[in-house]
Amino acid sequence: MTVRHFLNTQDWNRAELDAMLVQAAAFKHQVQGSAMQGKSIALLFFNPSLRTRTSFELGASQLGGHAVILVPGQDSWPIEFELGTVMDGAAEEHVIEVARVLSRYVDLIGIRCFPKFQDWSVDRQDQVLRAFAQHATVPVINMETITHPCQEMAHVMAMQERLGDLRQRKYVLTWTYHPRPLNTAVANSALMIATRFGMDVTLLCPTPEYLLDERYMATARCNAAETGGSLTVSHDPESAYRNADVIYAKSWGALPYFGRWDEERPLRERYRHFIVDEAKMALTRQGLFSHCLPLRRNVKATDAVLDSATCFAIDEAENRLHVQKAIMTALLEQPVLGSA
Repeated sequence: MTVRHFLNTQDWNRAELDAMLVQAAAFKHQVQGSAMQGKSIALLFFNPSLRTRTSFELGASQLGGHAVILVPGQDSWPIEFELGTVMDGAAEEHVIEVARVLSRYVDLIGIRCFPKFQDWSVDRQDQVLRAFAQHATVPVINMETITHPCQEMAHVMAMQERLGDLRQRKYVLTWTYHPRPLNTAVANSALMIATRFGMDVTLLCPTPEYLLDERYMATARCNAAETGGSLTVSHDPESAYRNADVIYAKSWGALPYFGRWDEERPLRERYRHFIVDEAKMALTRQGLFSHCLPLRRNVKATDAVLDSATCFAIDEAENRLHVQKAIMTALLEQPVLGSA
Protein backbone atom coordinates (compact mmCIF):
# COMPACT_ATOMS: atom_id res chain seq x y z
CA MET A 1 0.00 0.00 0.00
CA THR A 2 1.44 3.37 -1.04
CA VAL A 3 0.11 6.78 -0.09
CA ARG A 4 0.89 10.09 -1.74
CA HIS A 5 2.39 12.86 0.36
CA PHE A 6 2.51 16.64 -0.02
CA LEU A 7 6.22 17.27 0.43
CA ASN A 8 7.00 19.47 -2.58
CA THR A 9 4.78 21.03 -5.24
CA GLN A 10 7.12 19.62 -7.87
CA ASP A 11 5.72 16.18 -6.99
CA TRP A 12 2.29 17.28 -8.28
CA ASN A 13 1.45 18.20 -11.88
CA ARG A 14 -0.02 21.54 -12.90
CA ALA A 15 -3.52 20.17 -13.33
CA GLU A 16 -3.43 18.85 -9.75
CA LEU A 17 -2.10 22.11 -8.36
CA ASP A 18 -4.70 24.09 -10.31
CA ALA A 19 -7.44 21.84 -8.94
CA MET A 20 -6.24 22.53 -5.40
CA LEU A 21 -6.28 26.26 -6.08
CA VAL A 22 -9.85 26.03 -7.40
CA GLN A 23 -10.83 24.11 -4.28
CA ALA A 24 -9.07 26.69 -2.09
CA ALA A 25 -11.03 29.50 -3.77
CA ALA A 26 -14.24 27.59 -3.06
CA PHE A 27 -13.26 27.25 0.59
CA LYS A 28 -12.63 30.98 0.73
CA HIS A 29 -16.30 31.57 -0.11
CA GLN A 30 -17.72 28.56 1.75
CA VAL A 31 -15.66 28.11 4.91
CA GLN A 32 -17.11 24.88 6.23
CA GLY A 33 -16.57 21.47 4.65
CA SER A 34 -16.88 17.80 5.51
CA ALA A 35 -13.74 16.21 4.03
CA MET A 36 -12.36 15.54 7.51
CA GLN A 37 -15.57 14.48 9.20
CA GLY A 38 -14.54 11.85 11.73
CA LYS A 39 -10.86 12.24 10.74
CA SER A 40 -7.81 13.79 12.37
CA ILE A 41 -4.35 15.21 11.70
CA ALA A 42 -1.26 15.17 13.92
CA LEU A 43 0.76 18.38 13.59
CA LEU A 44 4.37 18.03 14.76
CA PHE A 45 6.12 21.34 15.39
CA PHE A 46 9.86 21.04 15.89
CA ASN A 47 9.96 24.85 15.40
CA PRO A 48 7.69 27.77 16.34
CA SER A 49 4.69 28.76 14.28
CA LEU A 50 1.89 31.32 14.19
CA ARG A 51 0.23 31.14 10.75
CA THR A 52 0.96 27.47 10.05
CA ARG A 53 -0.32 26.18 13.36
CA THR A 54 -3.39 28.42 13.44
CA SER A 55 -4.40 27.76 9.83
CA PHE A 56 -3.93 23.98 10.00
CA GLU A 57 -5.66 23.60 13.36
CA LEU A 58 -8.55 25.83 12.35
CA GLY A 59 -8.69 24.32 8.87
CA ALA A 60 -9.05 20.79 10.23
CA SER A 61 -11.88 21.98 12.46
CA GLN A 62 -13.66 23.74 9.60
CA LEU A 63 -13.49 20.52 7.59
CA GLY A 64 -15.13 18.63 10.45
CA GLY A 65 -11.93 17.06 11.76
CA HIS A 66 -9.63 17.29 14.74
CA ALA A 67 -5.99 18.42 15.00
CA VAL A 68 -3.55 17.08 17.60
CA ILE A 69 -0.65 19.48 18.24
CA LEU A 70 2.68 17.94 19.28
CA VAL A 71 5.98 19.62 20.12
CA PRO A 72 8.59 16.82 20.24
CA GLY A 73 10.91 17.21 23.20
CA GLN A 74 8.37 19.32 25.11
CA ASP A 75 4.96 17.68 25.21
CA SER A 76 6.08 14.45 23.51
CA TRP A 77 9.29 12.41 23.62
CA PRO A 78 12.46 13.52 21.83
CA ILE A 79 12.84 11.58 18.56
CA GLU A 80 15.84 9.85 16.99
CA PHE A 81 16.14 9.87 13.18
CA GLU A 82 19.39 8.07 12.43
CA LEU A 83 19.02 4.46 11.33
CA GLY A 84 21.06 1.83 13.15
CA THR A 85 22.02 4.17 15.96
CA VAL A 86 22.54 3.06 19.57
CA MET A 87 19.94 5.20 21.33
CA ASP A 88 21.84 6.05 24.50
CA GLY A 89 21.43 9.82 24.13
CA ALA A 90 18.55 12.24 24.71
CA ALA A 91 16.08 10.69 22.24
CA GLU A 92 13.57 8.32 23.82
CA GLU A 93 12.01 6.82 20.70
CA HIS A 94 12.75 6.39 17.04
CA VAL A 95 10.91 8.00 14.13
CA ILE A 96 10.05 4.50 12.87
CA GLU A 97 7.80 3.88 15.86
CA VAL A 98 6.53 7.46 16.01
CA ALA A 99 5.43 7.49 12.36
CA ARG A 100 3.87 4.03 12.55
CA VAL A 101 1.98 4.69 15.78
CA LEU A 102 0.68 8.06 14.63
CA SER A 103 -0.45 6.41 11.39
CA ARG A 104 -2.66 4.10 13.47
CA TYR A 105 -4.19 7.08 15.28
CA VAL A 106 -4.62 9.79 12.66
CA ASP A 107 -5.38 10.21 8.96
CA LEU A 108 -2.76 12.86 8.14
CA ILE A 109 0.57 13.98 9.61
CA GLY A 110 2.07 17.47 9.28
CA ILE A 111 5.78 18.15 9.89
CA ARG A 112 7.50 21.48 10.55
CA CYS A 113 11.25 21.18 11.11
CA PHE A 114 13.84 23.78 10.15
CA PRO A 115 17.49 23.12 9.32
CA LYS A 116 19.95 23.03 12.21
CA PHE A 117 22.21 25.60 10.46
CA GLN A 118 25.35 23.56 11.05
CA ASP A 119 26.05 21.70 7.81
CA TRP A 120 24.07 22.32 4.62
CA SER A 121 25.18 19.02 3.10
CA VAL A 122 23.28 17.36 5.97
CA ASP A 123 20.34 19.76 6.21
CA ARG A 124 19.63 19.62 2.48
CA GLN A 125 18.76 15.93 2.87
CA ASP A 126 15.56 16.97 4.71
CA GLN A 127 16.00 13.97 7.00
CA VAL A 128 13.10 14.55 9.39
CA LEU A 129 10.46 15.06 6.69
CA ARG A 130 11.77 12.20 4.56
CA ALA A 131 11.85 9.83 7.53
CA PHE A 132 8.22 10.49 8.37
CA ALA A 133 7.22 10.10 4.73
CA GLN A 134 9.12 6.80 4.56
CA HIS A 135 7.69 5.24 7.69
CA ALA A 136 4.18 6.70 7.89
CA THR A 137 1.30 4.84 6.27
CA VAL A 138 -0.85 7.98 6.00
CA PRO A 139 -0.15 11.12 3.93
CA VAL A 140 2.51 13.48 5.28
CA ILE A 141 2.37 17.25 4.71
CA ASN A 142 5.43 19.51 4.65
CA MET A 143 4.59 22.44 6.94
CA GLU A 144 8.07 23.93 6.21
CA THR A 145 11.40 22.21 6.29
CA ILE A 146 13.89 23.19 3.57
CA THR A 147 10.95 24.04 1.30
CA HIS A 148 7.53 25.47 2.13
CA PRO A 149 4.98 24.15 -0.38
CA CYS A 150 1.93 25.33 1.59
CA GLN A 151 3.25 28.89 1.44
CA GLU A 152 3.83 28.46 -2.30
CA MET A 153 0.18 27.65 -2.86
CA ALA A 154 -1.05 30.58 -0.78
CA HIS A 155 1.34 32.89 -2.62
CA VAL A 156 0.21 31.79 -6.07
CA MET A 157 -3.44 32.01 -5.06
CA ALA A 158 -2.95 35.60 -3.83
CA MET A 159 -1.11 36.61 -7.01
CA GLN A 160 -3.80 35.11 -9.21
CA GLU A 161 -6.45 37.02 -7.26
CA ARG A 162 -4.64 40.28 -8.07
CA LEU A 163 -3.21 39.58 -11.52
CA GLY A 164 -5.13 36.71 -13.11
CA ASP A 165 -2.92 34.79 -15.52
CA LEU A 166 0.65 34.86 -14.19
CA ARG A 167 2.45 33.90 -17.39
CA GLN A 168 5.17 36.36 -18.47
CA ARG A 169 4.59 38.57 -15.45
CA LYS A 170 7.91 39.92 -14.14
CA TYR A 171 8.49 38.46 -10.69
CA VAL A 172 11.41 39.53 -8.49
CA LEU A 173 12.47 37.33 -5.59
CA THR A 174 14.69 39.65 -3.61
CA TRP A 175 17.03 38.89 -0.74
CA THR A 176 16.75 41.34 2.14
CA TYR A 177 18.90 42.06 5.14
CA HIS A 178 18.14 40.38 8.48
CA PRO A 179 20.33 40.45 11.60
CA ARG A 180 20.78 36.69 11.49
CA PRO A 181 20.80 33.96 8.82
CA LEU A 182 17.41 32.45 8.04
CA ASN A 183 16.11 29.30 6.39
CA THR A 184 16.14 29.23 2.58
CA ALA A 185 12.83 27.31 2.45
CA VAL A 186 10.52 30.12 1.33
CA ALA A 187 13.03 31.38 -1.21
CA ASN A 188 13.50 27.87 -2.62
CA SER A 189 9.75 27.47 -2.88
CA ALA A 190 9.07 30.90 -4.35
CA LEU A 191 11.66 30.27 -7.06
CA MET A 192 10.06 26.94 -7.98
CA ILE A 193 6.41 27.98 -7.93
CA ALA A 194 6.87 31.26 -9.83
CA THR A 195 8.72 29.48 -12.64
CA ARG A 196 6.17 26.65 -12.52
CA PHE A 197 3.42 29.13 -13.33
CA GLY A 198 5.29 30.65 -16.27
CA MET A 199 6.49 33.89 -14.72
CA ASP A 200 9.62 35.76 -15.80
CA VAL A 201 11.58 35.39 -12.59
CA THR A 202 14.52 37.44 -11.40
CA LEU A 203 16.45 36.21 -8.38
CA LEU A 204 17.96 39.33 -6.83
CA CYS A 205 20.69 38.81 -4.25
CA PRO A 206 23.76 40.81 -3.19
CA THR A 207 26.51 38.45 -4.36
CA PRO A 208 26.87 34.96 -5.85
CA GLU A 209 27.30 33.63 -2.30
CA TYR A 210 23.56 34.21 -1.81
CA LEU A 211 22.45 32.06 -4.71
CA LEU A 212 20.13 29.26 -3.69
CA ASP A 213 21.01 25.57 -3.68
CA GLU A 214 21.71 24.38 -7.23
CA ARG A 215 18.99 21.74 -6.88
CA TYR A 216 16.35 24.49 -6.75
CA MET A 217 18.09 26.68 -9.31
CA ALA A 218 18.11 23.74 -11.73
CA THR A 219 14.46 22.95 -11.01
CA ALA A 220 13.52 26.57 -11.66
CA ARG A 221 15.40 26.58 -14.97
CA CYS A 222 13.59 23.40 -16.05
CA ASN A 223 10.25 24.86 -14.99
CA ALA A 224 10.90 28.03 -16.99
CA ALA A 225 11.83 26.02 -20.08
CA GLU A 226 8.64 23.98 -19.81
CA THR A 227 6.26 26.89 -19.14
CA GLY A 228 7.70 29.55 -21.42
CA GLY A 229 8.88 31.70 -18.52
CA SER A 230 12.43 32.67 -17.66
CA LEU A 231 14.94 32.77 -14.82
CA THR A 232 17.50 35.55 -14.44
CA VAL A 233 19.99 36.21 -11.66
CA SER A 234 20.74 39.82 -10.75
CA HIS A 235 22.87 41.58 -8.14
CA ASP A 236 21.61 45.05 -9.12
CA PRO A 237 18.42 46.23 -7.37
CA GLU A 238 17.68 49.05 -9.81
CA SER A 239 17.60 46.90 -12.94
CA ALA A 240 15.85 44.04 -11.15
CA TYR A 241 13.02 46.18 -9.81
CA ARG A 242 12.46 48.08 -13.05
CA ASN A 243 9.05 47.22 -14.59
CA ALA A 244 8.44 44.37 -12.15
CA ASP A 245 4.87 43.18 -11.54
CA VAL A 246 5.59 41.44 -8.23
CA ILE A 247 8.29 41.94 -5.61
CA TYR A 248 8.59 39.06 -3.14
CA ALA A 249 11.02 39.67 -0.28
CA LYS A 250 12.82 37.15 1.89
CA SER A 251 16.05 36.94 3.80
CA TRP A 252 18.16 33.81 3.73
CA GLY A 253 21.63 32.68 4.73
CA ALA A 254 24.56 32.39 2.32
CA LEU A 255 25.11 28.68 1.73
CA PRO A 256 28.93 28.90 1.48
CA TYR A 257 28.90 30.25 5.05
CA PHE A 258 26.25 27.84 6.33
CA GLY A 259 26.96 27.13 10.01
CA ARG A 260 29.66 29.86 10.08
CA TRP A 261 27.68 32.93 11.05
CA ASP A 262 30.68 34.89 12.32
CA GLU A 263 32.15 34.70 8.83
CA GLU A 264 28.96 35.61 6.99
CA ARG A 265 27.97 38.50 9.21
CA PRO A 266 30.49 41.09 7.86
CA LEU A 267 29.37 40.28 4.31
CA ARG A 268 25.69 40.58 5.20
CA GLU A 269 26.14 43.89 7.01
CA ARG A 270 27.21 45.56 3.77
CA TYR A 271 23.81 44.99 2.15
CA ARG A 272 21.28 46.62 4.46
CA HIS A 273 20.29 48.76 1.47
CA PHE A 274 18.53 45.75 -0.06
CA ILE A 275 15.51 46.75 2.07
CA VAL A 276 12.28 47.08 0.04
CA ASP A 277 11.45 50.78 0.12
CA GLU A 278 9.33 53.32 -1.73
CA ALA A 279 12.13 54.36 -4.09
CA LYS A 280 12.66 50.81 -5.30
CA MET A 281 8.93 50.11 -5.61
CA ALA A 282 8.62 53.29 -7.73
CA LEU A 283 10.78 51.55 -10.34
CA THR A 284 8.21 48.79 -10.78
CA ARG A 285 5.19 48.70 -13.05
CA GLN A 286 2.85 49.65 -10.18
CA GLY A 287 4.14 46.40 -8.76
CA LEU A 288 2.69 44.35 -5.95
CA PHE A 289 4.66 43.46 -2.83
CA SER A 290 4.48 40.50 -0.49
CA HIS A 291 6.37 38.53 2.14
CA CYS A 292 5.58 35.21 3.81
CA LEU A 293 5.66 36.76 7.32
CA PRO A 294 6.89 37.23 9.98
CA LEU A 295 8.61 40.39 8.80
CA ARG A 296 10.74 42.91 10.69
CA ARG A 297 9.42 46.32 9.72
CA ASN A 298 11.98 48.84 8.51
CA VAL A 299 14.57 46.07 8.27
CA LYS A 300 13.21 43.97 5.41
CA ALA A 301 10.63 46.48 4.16
CA THR A 302 9.56 49.96 5.15
CA ASP A 303 6.29 50.86 6.85
CA ALA A 304 5.19 52.71 3.73
CA VAL A 305 5.58 49.61 1.55
CA LEU A 306 3.90 47.28 4.04
CA ASP A 307 0.97 49.63 4.61
CA SER A 308 0.40 50.37 0.94
CA ALA A 309 -2.53 49.09 -1.11
CA THR A 310 -0.09 47.13 -3.27
CA CYS A 311 1.03 44.93 -0.38
CA PHE A 312 -0.79 41.58 -0.39
CA ALA A 313 1.08 39.86 2.45
CA ILE A 314 -2.07 39.67 4.60
CA ASP A 315 -4.07 38.20 1.70
CA GLU A 316 -1.34 35.62 1.23
CA ALA A 317 -1.37 34.79 4.94
CA GLU A 318 -5.15 34.39 4.89
CA ASN A 319 -4.90 32.06 1.92
CA ARG A 320 -2.78 29.67 3.97
CA LEU A 321 -6.04 28.58 5.64
CA HIS A 322 -7.83 27.98 2.35
CA VAL A 323 -5.04 26.19 0.48
CA GLN A 324 -4.24 23.94 3.43
CA LYS A 325 -7.85 22.83 3.57
CA ALA A 326 -7.62 22.09 -0.15
CA ILE A 327 -4.39 20.13 0.35
CA MET A 328 -5.86 18.08 3.20
CA THR A 329 -8.97 17.39 1.13
CA ALA A 330 -6.93 16.28 -1.89
CA LEU A 331 -4.80 13.94 0.23
CA LEU A 332 -7.80 12.36 1.92
CA GLU A 333 -9.64 11.86 -1.36
CA GLN A 334 -6.70 10.29 -3.21
CA PRO A 335 -6.88 6.62 -4.15
CA VAL A 336 -4.55 4.37 -2.19
CA LEU A 337 -1.91 3.20 -4.66
CA GLY A 338 -1.41 -0.52 -4.75
CA SER A 339 -4.79 -1.32 -3.17
CA ALA A 340 -7.15 -3.83 -4.67
